[in-house]
Amino acid sequence: MQTLDPSLIETQHIEVFKQLQSQLRDRWATIELFDQSDADILVIPSLSVDQRELLKIPGCHHYEERLLFSLIRLQNPRTRLIYVTSQPIHPSVIDYYLQLLPGIPFSHARDRLLLLSTYDSSLKPLTQKILERPRLIQRIRQAIDLKNAYMICYNSSFLESELSVRIGVPLYACDPQLSIWGTKSGSRQIFAESGVPHPDGSGSVWNAQDLAAEAANLWERKPEIKRLVVKLNEGISGEANALLDLRPIHHLAPGSATREQRIEAMTQRFATMSFQATSENWANFSTRIPELGAIVEEFIEGDIKRSPSVQGRITPSGEVEILSTHDQILGGPDGQIYLGCRFPADEAYRMRLQELGIKVGRKLAEKGALERFGVDFIAVQQPDRNGIQHWDLQAIEINLRKGGTTHPFMTLKLLTNGRYHPATGMFYSPHGRPKYYIATDNLQKERYRGLLPSDLMDIIAYHRLHFDTGTETGTVFHLMGCLSEFGKLGLTSIGDSPQQAEEIYNKVVKILDEETRHNAHNPTWELDACGPIIWNGAT
Repeated sequence: MQTLDPSLIETQHIEVFKQLQSQLRDRWATIELFDQSDADILVIPSLSVDQRELLKIPGCHHYEERLLFSLIRLQNPRTRLIYVTSQPIHPSVIDYYLQLLPGIPFSHARDRLLLLSTYDSSLKPLTQKILERPRLIQRIRQAIDLKNAYMICYNSSFLESELSVRIGVPLYACDPQLSIWGTKSGSRQIFAESGVPHPDGSGSVWNAQDLAAEAANLWERKPEIKRLVVKLNEGISGEANALLDLRPIHHLAPGSATREQRIEAMTQRFATMSFQATSENWANFSTRIPELGAIVEEFIEGDIKRSPSVQGRITPSGEVEILSTHDQILGGPDGQIYLGCRFPADEAYRMRLQELGIKVGRKLAEKGALERFGVDFIAVQQPDRNGIQHWDLQAIEINLRKGGTTHPFMTLKLLTNGRYHPATGMFYSPHGRPKYYIATDNLQKERYRGLLPSDLMDIIAYHRLHFDTGTETGTVFHLMGCLSEFGKLGLTSIGDSPQQAEEIYNKVVKILDEETRHNAHNPTWELDACGPIIWNGAT
């Protein structure tokens, strides 16, 4: 019996996948047609990333719920949607999203939604679980019109490309062979090639010795540096970052000691780094370097700092479109962990963000990237030669996937049918009202533990916290499956002004606190909606 060459099988797989992706360009000549067309949409919200890094995020297995905003696409009466999860989603959560649909009978939308589950809570990516269940794949194939369907996901890995080929539908996401451009080192290369300002730093290294050498090199290039950021190459939400303080070893600065002494000191200082994930330490962090790679980067100092971001989309025809800008809200020991965001970003640098985002997007398009991308920045306020304050922007990371800012913006867009105006960087409803929001995945308090999704629905209904389609203001909730076990909730509070969005958000928090006042109060991460955005660090 003749055996097939594994490399030939892989080559054939790659060719089939590329042919499927090319169908996206053939079917939709413009992005407007793509957004508004009738289709069968297969949603695979798998977090196909390093699972050990993912576990640093409390309630990470419930993050498959973050793409539930996709259900709002059922407002198109000819759209059908298949949503697959590891474990079944509470029925009241599904009902909540379907009742957000303006002008569509609940039963009509529900008939066009198929919910499937692997019934597998193991620590494996959802897509892997699906691939291990050929009968489930066959059921998906039978449920959709293969000639008019596409698949969307949280991030694209070789698991998603394999599932795309197995089912026979195109994947509307970046080819996983291009995923390097979404790593820390790949981001730095794109910034350099596109002429986008970014902090000094290193490429990928794969052991602690080389990491110490690159840290010493960076210190020698910039003797004035006080701190360095060490990042695993494929970290998530800043949880894989660590801060290395050079001030305790300033006596070994360039010009005061030998290079060998600096490298030795760096090696010893790694164990004392400030790790952003509460469960992290050098003993574990160092074992991940040979697996994921790591970089070292200059920590941008500044008295007044922010962390804005820009989100874009590369269409099947290769065009680059800016979708939104945000001011990210960060927390953690050194302001490195993503907690939430405000839309839009400050007008002082909003247009500059768009310009830099276009540069990055065009370079990614040249590489063949597709669909979502986001670019995170550090903004530091500093005086120019005339003493006038301005914002200096430094790009620090590219995300070739959906992120924490994706679902709030898409929720706003799909609920209001409004449009983002690149000329102003603002979003307007069809009635011409500018829209603003504050969003978080991390409203988490000990006192919220034990609340079931149905309990939350009771609170929402009694206190009228729901999103009002008439005024186009209110709050949309997500991550409701996290509440009972982790006391964690996500929400997007939408208003007609930044102040109104803040007020709506604060009202929700106040009511949740009052409703759980008899529970133990031991807050962990909690978004401070009232404070100014002067967070220090990066995602």
